[in-house]
Amino acid sequence: MIATLQLPAANDLDALIGARHHDPFSLLGLHRAGRDWSLRVFRPYATGVSVRTATGFEPMKRIHAKGVFAWQGADAPAQPVVLRVSESGREFESFDPYTFAPAIGADDLYLFNEGRLEQAYRVLGSRLEQREGVSGVCFACWAPNAARVSVVGEFNRWDGRVHPMSAHGLSGVWELFIPGIDAGSLYKYEIRNRATGEVFVKTDPYARFHELRPGTAAQVVADDYAWRDQEWMSARSRWDWLHAPVNIYEVHAGSWRRHPDGRFYTYAELAQSLIPYVVEMGYTHIELLPISEHPLDESWGYQTTGYFAVTSRFGTVDAFKAFVDACHQAGIGVLLDWVPAHFPTDAFSLARFDGTALYEHADPRLGFHQDWGTHIFNYGRKEVKSFLLSSAHYWLAECHIDGLRVDAVASMLYLDYSRKAGEWIPNKYGGRENLDAIEFLRELNVMVHRDFPGALTCAEESTAWPMVSRPVYLGGLGFSMKWNMGWMNDTLAYMHNDPVHRRFHHNQLTFGQVYAYSENFLLPLSHDEVVHGKGSLLGKMPGDAWQKFANVRLLLAYQFTASGKKLIFMGNEFAQGREWRAGGELDWGLLGIDWHRGVQTMTRDLSRLYRAEPALHELEFEPDGFRWIDCNDADQSILCFERRARDGSSMVVALNFTPVPRHGYRVGLPHSGAWREVFNSDSVFYAGSNSGNAGIIASQPFPWMGHDQSAAITLPPLGALILRREGP
Repeated sequence: MIATLQLPAANDLDALIGARHHDPFSLLGLHRAGRDWSLRVFRPYATGVSVRTATGFEPMKRIHAKGVFAWQGADAPAQPVVLRVSESGREFESFDPYTFAPAIGADDLYLFNEGRLEQAYRVLGSRLEQREGVSGVCFACWAPNAARVSVVGEFNRWDGRVHPMSAHGLSGVWELFIPGIDAGSLYKYEIRNRATGEVFVKTDPYARFHELRPGTAAQVVADDYAWRDQEWMSARSRWDWLHAPVNIYEVHAGSWRRHPDGRFYTYAELAQSLIPYVVEMGYTHIELLPISEHPLDESWGYQTTGYFAVTSRFGTVDAFKAFVDACHQAGIGVLLDWVPAHFPTDAFSLARFDGTALYEHADPRLGFHQDWGTHIFNYGRKEVKSFLLSSAHYWLAECHIDGLRVDAVASMLYLDYSRKAGEWIPNKYGGRENLDAIEFLRELNVMVHRDFPGALTCAEESTAWPMVSRPVYLGGLGFSMKWNMGWMNDTLAYMHNDPVHRRFHHNQLTFGQVYAYSENFLLPLSHDEVVHGKGSLLGKMPGDAWQKFANVRLLLAYQFTASGKKLIFMGNEFAQGREWRAGGELDWGLLGIDWHRGVQTMTRDLSRLYRAEPALHELEFEPDGFRWIDCNDADQSILCFERRARDGSSMVVALNFTPVPRHGYRVGLPHSGAWREVFNSDSVFYAGSNSGNAGIIASQPFPWMGHDQSAAITLPPLGALILRREGP
C-alpha cells in the first residue's frame, strides 16, 4: 500500500508549506487516487500521525520534512476521519478538518455579494456547529483580494500554515470548519494579499466577542442565552410610539459609576444599580453610548472595531444580554448608539482588510474623515452594505435592542462634509449628495421597521436635509426620529445670555415652532454639549449660584414641555457642576447638596408628569398638540403656550426667563373653570424660592391673549409653571 502511494506535485507541497496555497482542499483531506483512497494531512509540529481505518489506526507516511503526512488504501477511512497525532511529547486524537467540506450555501453567497444578506452574521464569523456529529467551529471570512486566508489561534500556535481556508469561487468568502474547538478560543485571520504577497493578521469583522483590550483577538462564543422578556417584546411590537412618552436617559457605561479603585461596573452591576435608578427617575429608555467593541477608552465607543461584538470591558455577551433582559423586565427600553459613518484606522481591524481598500474607499477624498482621522465606509460596495445591515440586525435580533441612534448621519449624506473645494468628488450627477449612503440608510430603516416592529431608529442629523424621519415610500430616509439640533443649539445659546439681554434673543425660543413638525423630533441635551471645553449645563448658565440652578431647572422644564420626545445625558438630571469626564464616575456626592438634589427631584417629578399627562406626549409630532398663548412678550422674556392631547384636554405652560418674579401676570386660558398649578420649578422641594400660586387658580371671563378666559398668576423668577384644568 505504501509502495503505491501517489504524491502531489512538489510545487503544490512547497506552496502549502510556505502558506501560499490558495486551495488547501485540493491537496489535503480525502481524495480518490485511481481505485484507491488517499489522505493527506499537514501537521508541522507532529512527529507522527496515524489514521483510523476499519482495522485500527494505520500510520501515515511523512512525505515532506516540514510535516506533510499521507496514507493510501483501497477502502476509505470511516468519516469523519480520526487522526492519532504525536506532538510535543504527547499523543492525542483529533478529527481532520479537511474532510469536512465547505458548507456555505450558494444562495447565501449570492445574497451577500448582492448586498442583501441582512443576517450575514449567521454565515460569516465564527459559529459553534456540529457536523457529522462532531463539534467544532466554522470560520468564514470575506477577503476577495487574498491569495490565502488562514485561521490562527491558540489551538494552532498562531501559525498561518496550519489551517488555511477554502475560497468559495469568486464570492471572496473563505471558509473552514475546525473540529474540537470550544467557546472561549481566541483567534484571528492571517491573510496573504494576492498582488503584493504581503502577509498580515486581522481580527474577525464578524466576531461576537473580543479579548479585553489591549488584546485584539476575536473569541468564539456560544449563543445559548435564554431570554425572559417575551412580554416586553410582544408589547413592543404593538407599541404606538408616535403617541407615547419617550424619555431617554443617555448613559456612558464606563463612567456612570466606578468602583473606588477605578474599575468599571460590569453589566451585572449596572443592572443592579442603573436600572432601579432609571425606573425611579421615570425614564422610559436607556440609550447607551456605543458598547460595541473599540480599542480606545477615550473614544467613548465611537471608533468601533467590533460591529457585532459587545465590548469585553464590562463583561460577557451573555452578561450584556442579561442586562437588556433585566431592563425589559423592569419596563425600560434599551437603545444603542451605532456608528456606521466611519471606522478607525487601526491595522488589526477593518482598515485595508485584505491588503486593499475593502470596507473603505481607496480615494481619501471619499474614504477618509479629515476631522476624525477615520475611514469612511464604501456604501456602494454591496458586501459592505450586507455587513452594516447585518450589524444592525444582529443588535436588534440577537441582543433584543429596542432601537438604534445612528451617529453622524450628516457626515454620511454629504460628500463635501467638512471638506473644502477640491477635497471631495461629486456624485454622478455632479451633486454633493452621497447617493450610496442615502440608499443604505433607506434600506436600513426599511429592514428595521419591517422586521422589528416597535424598534426605533434615531438620526443624529444636523442639517436641513428634508424628510429624515418620513417613510421611504414617501421619499424620506425612513428614520423614526431626528435629533433636533436646531432646538438644542438655539436654546442653549439663549440660556447662555444674561437675563437682561435675553429680550433681544427671544426669537431663539420661538423660531423652532416654524419647523417643529417637519420631522419627528427628539429634543436632546446630550453628551456632546458637556464635553470638549463646553462645560456642564450648570456651567453654561449666567448669574450667581442661585440663578444658575434656577436656570437649569427652567431649561429642563422647557425641554419637558416643548414639542418632541426627550433625551438627557447622565449627570444633567442633577446639574453636575463640572464637565463630563469619561475617565471617572459622575459626581454623585453632589446629591448631598440641596441645590443638586433639588434639580434631581424636579427631573424625576417632570418625568413622571410627562408620562402621566397625555397632553404632554400624545401629539408631540403634530401641530395640534401645541398652541401659542403668547410668544411675543420679549420685553419680559416670558413664553406661554398650551399643550393638547388627542381628546382635546390641555395643559398650560408659562416660562419666565428672567430672575424677576411677575406678580399678577395675566395669562389667557383655553377653558373656563378651575386650574391647578401641578408643577412649579421654583418649588421649595426643588431648592427654589417657593414663589408661585398655591391651590386653585380660577379663570375669569376676561379676554386675553386671544382667549375668552384668563387669570392673573404669579410667575416665579427663572421659573416654569404647568397648569392643569381641574374642572368647573
